[in-house]
Amino acid sequence: MLQLNSIMIIDDDEDDRELFQSIVGRNSPTIKCSEAANGLLALEALKNNSPLPDLIFLDLNMPVMNGKQFLSEMKSSNELKDIPVVILTTSSDPQTKKELMDLGVFEFLTKPDRIKQWESSITEILERIKLALP
Repeated sequence: MLQLNSIMIIDDDEDDRELFQSIVGRNSPTIKCSEAANGLLALEALKNNSPLPDLIFLDLNMPVMNGKQFLSEMKSSNELKDIPVVILTTSSDPQTKKELMDLGVFEFLTKPDRIKQWESSITEILERIKLALP
């Protein structure tokens, strides 16, 4: 079973990043969270910092470098390509979901409207990824 020690949240919405980190902190206080406001800042952080996160939560709609562009860059990097990615976005388009799942994302989660739903969804994904990966 994978031990999750660190997670990166990549999202241009500061409130969403704070909410995400608060949820993880309450439910998994030993997991360290890092953040980036867009894909370009995330790539720079990932290439300049070690250790790498065990898991990435990625928004799709961001300025500078969006989630799809980030995912493409990440998957082409030998150092980054094996980090599991969960898409966390307002989009619920089935074609987008299929395209991203085909690119190898672990999960596609449409951002819930209510905080309790956020907490439940994030906690469930963290538990599932712990069970799914070696």
